[in-house]
Amino acid sequence: MAYDAVSDFQGASGADPLHGLDPEQLRAVTAPAGPVCILAGAGTGKTRAITRRIAHRVRSGEVRAQHVLAVTFTARAASELRDRLRRLGVGGVSARTFHVAALRQLRYFAPRLLGGKPLPEVLDSKARLVTVAASRAGVKADRAQVRDLAAEIEWAKANLTNPDEYAVAAAKAMREPPCDPEDAARVFAAYEKVKRSSGWMDFEDLLRAGVWAIEEHPDVADQVRAQYRCFVVDEYQDVNPLQQRLLEAWLGGRDDLTVVGDASQTIYSFAGASADYLVDFPRRHEGCVLVRLTRDYRSTPQVVGLANAVIRTARGSHSRLRLTLAGQREPGPEPEIRSYDDEPAEAAAVASRCAELIAAGAPAWEIAILFRTNAQSETYEEALADAGVPYVVRGGQRFFERPEVRQAMSAIRVASRTADLAMALPDAVGEALKATGWQPGQPPPGGAARERWEALAALVRLAEDWAVATSARRQAGAPSSGDAVPPDGPPESDALESEPPLSLGEFHDELSRRAAAQHAPAVEGVTLASLHAAKGLEWDAVFLVGLVDGTVPITHARSPEQVEEERRLLYVGITRARELLWLTWAAARSPGGRPRRPSRFLPRDTHVEATPAGPRPKRRKPSVVRCRVCGATLLDGAERKLGRCQDCPSTMDEELFERLRNWRIKVAEAKQTPAYTVFTDATLTALAERRPTTAAELVEIRGIGPHKLAQYGEPVLALMSGADPDDLPVPS
Repeated sequence: MAYDAVSDFQGASGADPLHGLDPEQLRAVTAPAGPVCILAGAGTGKTRAITRRIAHRVRSGEVRAQHVLAVTFTARAASELRDRLRRLGVGGVSARTFHVAALRQLRYFAPRLLGGKPLPEVLDSKARLVTVAASRAGVKADRAQVRDLAAEIEWAKANLTNPDEYAVAAAKAMREPPCDPEDAARVFAAYEKVKRSSGWMDFEDLLRAGVWAIEEHPDVADQVRAQYRCFVVDEYQDVNPLQQRLLEAWLGGRDDLTVVGDASQTIYSFAGASADYLVDFPRRHEGCVLVRLTRDYRSTPQVVGLANAVIRTARGSHSRLRLTLAGQREPGPEPEIRSYDDEPAEAAAVASRCAELIAAGAPAWEIAILFRTNAQSETYEEALADAGVPYVVRGGQRFFERPEVRQAMSAIRVASRTADLAMALPDAVGEALKATGWQPGQPPPGGAARERWEALAALVRLAEDWAVATSARRQAGAPSSGDAVPPDGPPESDALESEPPLSLGEFHDELSRRAAAQHAPAVEGVTLASLHAAKGLEWDAVFLVGLVDGTVPITHARSPEQVEEERRLLYVGITRARELLWLTWAAARSPGGRPRRPSRFLPRDTHVEATPAGPRPKRRKPSVVRCRVCGATLLDGAERKLGRCQDCPSTMDEELFERLRNWRIKVAEAKQTPAYTVFTDATLTALAERRPTTAAELVEIRGIGPHKLAQYGEPVLALMSGADPDDLPVPS
């Protein structure tokens, strides 16, 4: 029976829940009451299976809708469950997250449990109380360390660990707290005291209180269990010990429980999630019906084949329930594994490909660039801006909106007043950042502290790249952003030789310009997201970037279990793609930098085994850009855009550059968009140097693809012929 991916949404209310199911889905939906474990691979229709199972049981009279509790992990997923059930003609089912379900029960029973006292308010963030607790415990902690201490407290409470047990438990789990484990335990204990005395409860307290209400109050237990008699748990691989304890309290020894999950998508162990409950479910529940959903309806066989190849070599207990997926869609393009000389070249190539896809008609919101750490987003934000591609950052702040980046910009501004003008810019930036507590070298322990360090390190690298690019522009006689064109033409070479290094003040102005551009009104664009933030989402085209050892797997993944979780994270990223998939890595962080190796998880041979079998693409080499003056291979990002070496003579027509810039301002103002989305300064410089006269010559300039050519080709060629910007209409 063919699978209809949209029948849940297009069918009339009350449609047959068994319609359009494949054989495995049908077995899951019609399994008898009792323990059912559905192992559902990515794209195999797990939500479809569990909603149809609920609808089938309700419609057949086996259970009543109000006796069903479906539990998941996000409000979005709970809303989707309710919506699908309504479309199947089934209302009245409780579909909630663990926390919302516990909160509703506690509010209902509060008068009985608390003797008429109100239920404490729920903290939306632990940060403020952890800050107070750290002070009382005598532990110094900056903002990032506070976030990491809050994460440690959440992990401990999710694992039913008390403050006096924390140090031992953290050592066994190979945690990396931001301070000495004994100090972290003292902060944990102080946090609990501060929280109680302030009349608050946190999200973990909600679950603990829910357990307490049922386990210690038989009348509450009887009423809850009379209300809820049939349970469904989505994403069961993500439950933690505290959530499992609450689930067992709800069940009260009964076994009408359906769980669905995929051990290969367990990526939240760092937060306390454990796939052991999913892996051991058949053993712990006698007579369990085990169903495997392996028909992938999301991705092409080529994408599915690569996903299978990556997860096939997984090790450890989670691999016992590993699924081999079978792609059901029509064949598509082979996934491409591409290497580049450095990260700027990698980002530029990805941004250029995004621009090509959009120019060919692909919606920008159906394209995603996924990376391991949030600190990687800045490089791609800049590359997309240079390519004129709109973007949105999901699951995190834009780079220049991050608190540590704003603090760093303030530190750079303050340091610019007393900085040594003879110091090289990257060194001066590094010195300025020491005021924020940043130090070069290895990142500190703790997830938030490590991300903060990486973000500030990215500013130092940005200073290096910007200094090189600005020097190239000045040697060419091109104005940098916001500069006026020198009235007497390019400076003489002897003046260049005596030119002082770029100042901190100039760099701060550049950062402010970039921040202003990236704070433009939100638009529909290419999605930038971490691999964790991408869980549960999908796109037509996906770019998995930065796939080098030390990033995927991340450096601090030391134990075999941690390395395996990194493999699963890449697997999750691959399975987000429906059709087009690029996996990219750069041999060095910056031009001429220390060499790096591709991720150990990438297939090493030259063939990707698809399902059905098919050839694997050969790894492609990066495109070669040569200087149009001397013919040398260009590696630096700024040189590649200009099309020449920094030291080669410029032939820029400054009057033409000024007309191009005035025209760009006019177009950007009319479209209410940042000027860089029209053309970047580097593209304008290349236009003024090369003075193309045909469409074919225009597209030879980096930054001008088919989309830009169609949009701006005619007015740009008119400007090349001497047209006044004010006489040209604004392109639609």
